[in-house]
Amino acid sequence: MDARTYHAPDHTPSNKPSKQEPFAAFPANATNWVAVWRRNYLVWKKLAIASMFGNLADPMIYLFGLGFGLGLMVGHVDGVSYIAFLAAGTVASSVMMSASFEAMYSGFSRMHVQRTWEAIMHTPLTLGDIVLGEVIWAGSKSVLSGAAIMLVAGALGYANFPSMLLALPVIVLTGLAFASTTMIVTALAPSYDFFMFYQTLVLTPMLLLSGVFFPASQLPPAARVATNVLPLAHAVDLIRPAMLGRPVDAVLLHVAVLAAYAVGGFVISAILFRRRMMK
Repeated sequence: MDARTYHAPDHTPSNKPSKQEPFAAFPANATNWVAVWRRNYLVWKKLAIASMFGNLADPMIYLFGLGFGLGLMVGHVDGVSYIAFLAAGTVASSVMMSASFEAMYSGFSRMHVQRTWEAIMHTPLTLGDIVLGEVIWAGSKSVLSGAAIMLVAGALGYANFPSMLLALPVIVLTGLAFASTTMIVTALAPSYDFFMFYQTLVLTPMLLLSGVFFPASQLPPAARVATNVLPLAHAVDLIRPAMLGRPVDAVLLHVAVLAAYAVGGFVISAILFRRRMMK
């Protein structure tokens, strides 16, 4: 062989991405999730009015149905009218439901039924980027729901302005907390039917134990202990004082619990999604 035409084998590492890289559990960088968020937004924008109506109808029925109906019998709670007391709880519960339903049903559809995630992973984005984008998207939709109800309550005189604006960062954090934790359920779900267990056994009891409809202080001692670990209870304890113009107790504790659910839920769901998608 002519030495001038001989090329020694190249032993330098290849720059081509490994087959494992698209399935990386965590984001590749701090901005890739924006592409996923924007994709979901462009799809949602086509049905935005119907989507917003669906997200707002249920909490509005609770607010005015229970607020005016039950409020006539209850009168005042904690020094305010029952509908004003209920309004803050409705804001928090609306955020919980909106984030959870988006992460469950819409997220599952994109991941399992439509296989949108698999298509996205043929781009430079990783699975971790997709999961983070889905979490922030679900949180964003829940912020719209919570903020809309809060503005309605404020316009009707059931919330104090401008102190209620302090609830906006809490609404954002609450939406991320529930979006992250619900993504764990989505990662484990074999079908849509699986979500009924989460709604019935987790979301509904949390709705009743977290001080949304009545003060949590009226619960039995054992139940009050359980509320200390529920993210919705901590969200209500932050949102209600802000909307009523009252001081907040244990702010750092409430924020820390919600942040722990947001970060912990994302980490666990990202690992579970990697395990699922690698099968």
